[in-house]
Amino acid sequence: MKKFILASLVLVSTFSFAQVDLSSTRYGVTIGGNYSRVRNAHNPSGPIYGFQAGGLALIPVDKNNQFYIQPEVVFYGAGETGKDKDAKGTPGYDAIYSNSYVSVPVYFKGYFSEAESEFFAMAGPRFNFLIDQKVTDPSKPYYTEEGLDIPGTGNVNGKASSFNFALGFGLGYSYKRQLELALKYDMGLSDIYKGLRNEPGTDPNISKKKTEHVVSIGLAYIFE
Repeated sequence: MKKFILASLVLVSTFSFAQVDLSSTRYGVTIGGNYSRVRNAHNPSGPIYGFQAGGLALIPVDKNNQFYIQPEVVFYGAGETGKDKDAKGTPGYDAIYSNSYVSVPVYFKGYFSEAESEFFAMAGPRFNFLIDQKVTDPSKPYYTEEGLDIPGTGNVNGKASSFNFALGFGLGYSYKRQLELALKYDMGLSDIYKGLRNEPGTDPNISKKKTEHVVSIGLAYIFE
């Protein structure tokens, strides 16, 4: 919660002090592929591949066409599978723990120069709102959303949090400020599987925060 409040304050401060020009806002569409993993949650643990697609706005915050605020609203697939290369043939290797979100990243974006075709960097908070969760073939019965009421531990379940928060970073290239390719990393900060902290056992990872991390590559088209 503290990190969410801090990110919100940084965002408000950015809008307050920047020379925001809403009248010159441009809009675009974006699509990309996601490589996602979750730390300290399911066992075995491996990556899942998904996609994201949605819309964006490009809002100038200076007079030199170099710095912008870029909010987006996208469908965003993340989660993990059981496909650990060391777990082939074991229960749970074919497991899928898939989370689908409406995701709202808000980036501060800077082009390296005022040139039309140029590299850029971006960073900012990402707010994920869960719209669907699917668990298939889990390695343990309580990895499902419903979980199990295990004596001595209470209810243990794999229900994902309805909201989670991440910090995103990206680097990309823009062709004439219209067609853009970007590589991004979203570092999850929220505990998305709080119910698994009651899991029985002595593995030290049980008590650790379960965070979702996503690497993506995406293509955006920004309208004139």
